[in-house]
Amino acid sequence: MGIIEVFGKLLAESGFAALTWRQALMLIAACVLLYMAIGKQFEPLLLLPIAFGMLLANLPLAGLMYDATAVNAPWYESGILRIMYSGVKSSLFPCLIFMCIGAMTDFGPLIANPVSLILGAAAQLGIYVAFIIANASGLFTAAQAAAIAIIGGADGPTAIYVSNHLAPELVASIAIAAYSYMALIPLIQPPLMRLLTTEEERKIRMEQLRPVSRVEKIVFPIFTVILCSMILPDVAPLLGMLMLGNLFKESGVVDRLSETAQNALCNIVTIMIGLSVGATASGEAFIQVQTIAIVILGLLAFAFSTVGGLLLGKLLCALTKGKINPLIGSAGVSAVPMAARVSQRMGAEADPHNFLLMHAMGPNVAGVIGSAVAAGFFMLTFGK
Repeated sequence: MGIIEVFGKLLAESGFAALTWRQALMLIAACVLLYMAIGKQFEPLLLLPIAFGMLLANLPLAGLMYDATAVNAPWYESGILRIMYSGVKSSLFPCLIFMCIGAMTDFGPLIANPVSLILGAAAQLGIYVAFIIANASGLFTAAQAAAIAIIGGADGPTAIYVSNHLAPELVASIAIAAYSYMALIPLIQPPLMRLLTTEEERKIRMEQLRPVSRVEKIVFPIFTVILCSMILPDVAPLLGMLMLGNLFKESGVVDRLSETAQNALCNIVTIMIGLSVGATASGEAFIQVQTIAIVILGLLAFAFSTVGGLLLGKLLCALTKGKINPLIGSAGVSAVPMAARVSQRMGAEADPHNFLLMHAMGPNVAGVIGSAVAAGFFMLTFGK
């Protein structure tokens, strides 16, 4: 065999020959997301593994997402990313992430300022708007519409958990949309915040929050998980893990467990969930009308959730005669602590000495509870 024939055969059997236009498009999209993660630093902890997982899944003939069980072969013959994806499919990773979030969360701002609960609830507006639109579109069943709508909570683990139960066939599309929008919060929210608030409102300085006792911080997670789980049992796995992680932190008697959940475990699960979620965005599965509709609906849901929090923030600002900065309302989406940091940054742009972070953390953690409650309601209503 001549050298030309050897190279011809090599090219014919390479990934270049098998590359489809859908895969090429997804590879370009993955590189754009990598640039945004590395060059623009848009939540790189999430966006970088998601983007690289997307890149790996669209490499022709690599088989990283090959599902051996589809041909009755043993599961361990599947591609490495497919095996990793079982943690998403089983809801193991979302529940573990919630435990890690709980260990890193301080519910003090929420306890000190209970009005944060109202702001967190208002910022779930997008969930219900997206459900109505998706259900009316005729493209999705009511259960699928409910799963898509949870994207509006800006809570990736909850979106995965709900879609696993209500629309398992849409897990891939919903997961990639939810996590992508979470990562792009610094890009999506500021224009809406500037549009709906005046510079004078953004300059408002809020009074320092009252100190919260250790007893309050210990009782809160226990009381919350009992109350919410009694009302909506389906939400117990997520809220239970969230409050367990928080109890690790606040109890003061299991520092090693708290440290592990906040750091090592969180980092490990973030890598795995990011890679496996990104790997679901294969060109063949992702570039279709239904998936594009999910991405658009997710963006609408996220935008309406931000708007809902901001509008209630403006109302409370008026009712309290300027004691509440409306910017903290946008933090009611449950992306912790990304949304709170955006509120802080926007407030600091208007007044460099304005410190809103702790005030924004109240609605932010309230949003986590709010999106979980909305998830439990949908699962109770549309679950099988």
